[in-house]
Amino acid sequence: MPKHQSEFIILCEDRQQEIFARYFLTGCGVHPHKIRLRLPVRGKGSGEQYVRENYPKEVKAYRSRSTHLSVCLAVLIDADVKSVNDRTDELVSALKANGLPPRGIDEKIAHFIPKRNIETWIFYLHGELVDEEINYKREIDKETLRSSVERLVQLRSKKLPDDAPPSLHSAAHELHRILPLNKIS
Repeated sequence: MPKHQSEFIILCEDRQQEIFARYFLTGCGVHPHKIRLRLPVRGKGSGEQYVRENYPKEVKAYRSRSTHLSVCLAVLIDADVKSVNDRTDELVSALKANGLPPRGIDEKIAHFIPKRNIETWIFYLHGELVDEEINYKREIDKETLRSSVERLVQLRSKKLPDDAPPSLHSAAHELHRILPLNKIS
């Protein structure tokens, strides 16, 4: 890992996504002090809405800072019952509604959109067969979460198994935007 690391901003819906992202980034060698969080106040509305409404502000801040600093923006938002493409389109629309252009191909802005919710990925990585149409949303113990993320970190230099959820395959491609040395696909 280079001596001068990028700063990682995580915009996410809830603590489970935050812990997943934090474990993953630190597992990939990112120093914990280089991770900054943007998440809603618990009990103050929809996490999905928070991410959608704050996305333009965070993209604008990223663009301002990226001209002179090494910074990455990781956006975690559940697809819920929508498709990954529908949720991506909502993020594009949020930028447009705020007079901002869509993210550029070279911008270090990555969208991680689990179908249904992050728990789908966690259970898959923990060795269970999953169906992205089923809601796996529930509190997960730290050890299950940690071991699932450790498996994902191990897979980063390999090809994801074919039975991995399609939304996890999409996320693997997005990961290249912020961790370009990563081999996960």
